[in-house]
Amino acid sequence: MDETNSLIAQRRSKLEALRAQGIDPFANQFTPEETCQEALEHYEDEREVAVAGRIMSHRVMGKSQFLHIKDQSGRIQLYGQKQMLGDDQFAVLKQLDLGDIIGAKGTLFTTRMGERSIKLSSFTVLSKALRPPPEKFHGLEDVEIRYRQRYLDLIANDEVKSVFLKRSQIIREMRNFLNDRGFVEVETPMMQPIPGGAAAQPFVTQHNALGCQFYMRIALELYLKRLLVGGIDRVFEIGRNFRNEGLSRRHNPEFTMLEAYQAFGDYESMMELVQSLICHIARRVIGTLKVDHKDEEGNVIRTIDLSPDWRRVPYKDLIREKAGNDWFDLTPEQRRTKAIEMDAEIHETDEDFEVTNALFEKFIEPTLIQPTFVTHLPKELVPLAKLSPDDPSTVEVFECCINGQEIAPAYSEQNDPIQQRQSLEHQAGGEQQKLDEDFLVALEHGMPPAGGMGLGIDRLCMMLLGQENIRDVILFPQMKPK
Repeated sequence: MDETNSLIAQRRSKLEALRAQGIDPFANQFTPEETCQEALEHYEDEREVAVAGRIMSHRVMGKSQFLHIKDQSGRIQLYGQKQMLGDDQFAVLKQLDLGDIIGAKGTLFTTRMGERSIKLSSFTVLSKALRPPPEKFHGLEDVEIRYRQRYLDLIANDEVKSVFLKRSQIIREMRNFLNDRGFVEVETPMMQPIPGGAAAQPFVTQHNALGCQFYMRIALELYLKRLLVGGIDRVFEIGRNFRNEGLSRRHNPEFTMLEAYQAFGDYESMMELVQSLICHIARRVIGTLKVDHKDEEGNVIRTIDLSPDWRRVPYKDLIREKAGNDWFDLTPEQRRTKAIEMDAEIHETDEDFEVTNALFEKFIEPTLIQPTFVTHLPKELVPLAKLSPDDPSTVEVFECCINGQEIAPAYSEQNDPIQQRQSLEHQAGGEQQKLDEDFLVALEHGMPPAGGMGLGIDRLCMMLLGQENIRDVILFPQMKPK
């Protein structure tokens, strides 16, 4: 800590020295004309350029100095000669530190070592870094620092920056795809009087002016369905959900979802939508339908193939494959006993359908690496979906599982207000205050038959970008305060 304080003191001293020379390092008196990468891509000997970036390396060699600066696009080398810059400017350049941001003007040339560079004619100090970079600035490895101080991670690790730039492209292509299909993007409330659309523990907040509690939304669903009632036949939203639950490699309490609803569609049309959307994004952003996931040494541990045809399999068939063909012929007590013997995570309060689903989540879902549509889930799991005509114990639902986790659930939406009320009352356990009466009133005005789907954007990014931890695709993941 003492060493860090000493380095900070040195940098503050250099800041004062710059100001004593009439140099304001925060004046922003420079406009780059191109990025570092553009300067390299449009290389011509002696072409004049103006770029800006952060100093990543700095070598002083007598009357010459070599620096690498870096912007969002990449890095480029600067070459400063005392003869060209003059004594004063050369001395200022010599005093600059790693992390400082400068603007550079000069001409392109190639060094004896074959590196395309800029021969400085002038430079401007744009920001003085008052703190030293981490010890391993070139390839920051400390996980705690990487997540808590993501800005250092982005500076130090080009691979990390690439992940987040591609995440932005993924969301852009998602919007492009849906816009091209006639979907309308909307925004719905994040603070809701009744949290609905999923079974999850909400975050609670207080609205002082209204004198009442609100809940951070746990799902987008119920407000988007109100818009189907209102006549917006194809609607989607990309937004944050909040669930007051645990953290893991696959869960963050604040996460990003896409939800889309299509009037006169069903779960079959949603299958086509999900598959087409994911393949479109993969082609546009990744450039291939085959995605490699690698270990820390760079060895491929699995390849996900998004090429057609994606597997379709009923939920009950997968359960029978794992737990035995007689699973659904057993009594609830027998199922609970067998599940416990199989070492499933069962709680005393779990209902029978939750016992079965515990088997699915522990033993089946993690094995679904290649794209799989798991169809016809138990009706209790999805109270907002239509019952299956041929098996009323299930609903017209699928969960799209890829890379061992659910990526996108979707279903034929329940638009019968009487059945919908019964399902929600069962889910609420008889607690009327948990019912969203306004939503049920909306259904009574008539909602067209529709298909709807939700897609976890964080998990999609994990799958497409080869990341094993959700924190590696969220810029600022939730962490316990220091």
